[in-house]
Amino acid sequence: MALTLTTDERAELERRLRSLKIRAEDARRARVILMLADGASYSTIEATVPCFRDYINRWRKRFLAKRLDGLRPQYRGQPPTVLTPAMEARVLEKTRQAPPDGSTHWSTRKLGRLLKIHHNLVGKAWRRAGLQPHRFERYMQSDDPDFETKAADVIGLYVNPPDHAAVFAVDEKTAIQALDRLDPILPLSPGRAERHGFEYDRHGTLSLLAALDTKSGEVLGQTVPRHTSAAFVEFLGDLVASQPKRREIHVIADNLSTHKTQAVRTFLLLHVGGRPGAEDSSLHPPLQQGGETGPLELSQSRASHW
Repeated sequence: MALTLTTDERAELERRLRSLKIRAEDARRARVILMLADGASYSTIEATVPCFRDYINRWRKRFLAKRLDGLRPQYRGQPPTVLTPAMEARVLEKTRQAPPDGSTHWSTRKLGRLLKIHHNLVGKAWRRAGLQPHRFERYMQSDDPDFETKAADVIGLYVNPPDHAAVFAVDEKTAIQALDRLDPILPLSPGRAERHGFEYDRHGTLSLLAALDTKSGEVLGQTVPRHTSAAFVEFLGDLVASQPKRREIHVIADNLSTHKTQAVRTFLLLHVGGRPGAEDSSLHPPLQQGGETGPLELSQSRASHW
């Protein structure tokens, strides 16, 4: 028995059939109802749409019951899943444990399968806690029993330096290659970038010594042919000479062997009080350089930043 459509219902169904913006499934249901209204048989509809007989019966019954409103989708779907505090605690606790399959870290899907929850909930819990299991950082553990005291002293120089004192962070860059291109540099031109020759001539290496004034940001630098203890002592002398007399000078350096030689110790002993022969000194060196040290102290630390 053919369906009976009103003029408005037929116009709406034909609009859905012609539309390029609605869902394909909505247009498919409209085609089935129009073909039923035109008296087409189930076999013809099954071959034209195409679809199964149960599909035709389902939407015919729904259209007869609610007319056009019956063609709306009625998916029950899944009940909404909420990330409860208990579930979030389980996710975080399991994340801090090693995966049982021997892999290096958890993924959202792997942990979701283990806990039988959706992987999006795992990702949500990780974002809330700031966890990123795929990332890791390196650190270096000091074997110095007084490391915390020394580190606090160095950090204090950065955060709260002594009044009327100069604080320098000293470091070296060794084996800098002095290169010279064999071929001339070709300048840029329309549609072409600047070009450098591939081959070069190596003129040996240089070492760079630099001291950063932590207060002003000024950098004092010096290049030397080789990185030796004598070159470091000479650089310290230039650093002292650049400061006014009787000013405390704090130098923060790493734990390199050239910073702990006898020549460096002798230099520090000669500069107690800021200059040879000066009287005032106010020091708290984390690492003793031997004997008494002067205002030019070497605050050494094993802490490193990658």
